[in-house]
Amino acid sequence: MFHIADEKDILQGKITDVYFERTLRVLKAKGVNPLVRAEFIAKSFPDCWPWAVFAGLEEVLHLLKGLPLSLRTVREGTVFYPFEPVMEIEGRYQDFCIYETALLGLVCQATGIATKAARFKRRADGRMVVSFGARRMHPVLAPMIERNAFIGGCDGVAVVKSGEVIGRDPMGTMPHAFIICMGSTVEALRAYDEVLEPRFKRVALIDTFLDEKFEALNVAEALGERLFAIRLDTPASRRGDFYRILEEVRWELDYRGFHGVKLFVSGGISEEDIPVLNPLVAAYGIGTSISNAPVVDYSMDIVDVEGRPLAKRGKFSGRKGLYRCTACGDRRVLPIQESPGGCTCGAEYEELLLTVLKDGEVLTEREDPTLIRERVLRETEGLSLS
Repeated sequence: MFHIADEKDILQGKITDVYFERTLRVLKAKGVNPLVRAEFIAKSFPDCWPWAVFAGLEEVLHLLKGLPLSLRTVREGTVFYPFEPVMEIEGRYQDFCIYETALLGLVCQATGIATKAARFKRRADGRMVVSFGARRMHPVLAPMIERNAFIGGCDGVAVVKSGEVIGRDPMGTMPHAFIICMGSTVEALRAYDEVLEPRFKRVALIDTFLDEKFEALNVAEALGERLFAIRLDTPASRRGDFYRILEEVRWELDYRGFHGVKLFVSGGISEEDIPVLNPLVAAYGIGTSISNAPVVDYSMDIVDVEGRPLAKRGKFSGRKGLYRCTACGDRRVLPIQESPGGCTCGAEYEELLLTVLKDGEVLTEREDPTLIRERVLRETEGLSLS
């Protein structure tokens, strides 16, 4: 059997830290069940990120729907900053006590993946970025990983099931194993070209057997104008100066008239590599850097009990509003009873925390992942990465 929790386990509250289970037993025995409000806040982000992209809401709503709870939240794909509340649950504590572990897990990892993808897409400066990292994670997580990579900004995903989740055809080129089975890169490419439909772009992987420069010329001469791109997945042990390898390949292709053949790269590409490689590269396949993105460390804390502001030490008590100026983007976190008024720039503030669940009823339609992705691209445009 696979060592995974199924959907029923999560919905039944079995994916919970045991102290919540024991807490619930005691509260029931003592008849204590206050009406509380609990908010989700991240005090800091990994690797000194200045901002993050909120993700995981769709699964949160699936977990909470039908329960006697209400939820205020920012929309999925919204950029937020440290110490800003992004979600608030309202209800009797016994009704959601055992879900804290699962709720945090749903948003912590999703937000980390979406944010990392957004950062790669920003650094790529308009070039294509494809999620290639599912093979580095447990397969049960693949659709979650690639869905959040996509909404964060990736242009495509590699896994078949992930494509179904986001409503897009998955993207891919060819594996080294295929080339080895065929005996040579050129033979593999010719077979690919003969068998697969024209709608699949002809992209040759060129680092299996020979030097990249000579293999690039081999496949370009074999396929001619039908060759869309070549992909370099050169292992680090053979890579040396990757930019110089790409520069040499580009020179040789252009010298022989293959100006239209694009260069794709993959294999251990970091954020820092992207600006260096951009002058030569048309698309990136990003694997572990996105699929193994650091989580955003939210906490869930009660801030209000029976209408009275109350929180543990180190937390600001009371319900809050999160506001953003519609013109200059200035942001404010205020007690819920206070109005932000008008911004100093002359424009008005909008409230970012919206009620999406009321007494267990979901008030919003499921949002298409493409629309969430467009929000992320819009909100991250021009933002500093450090």
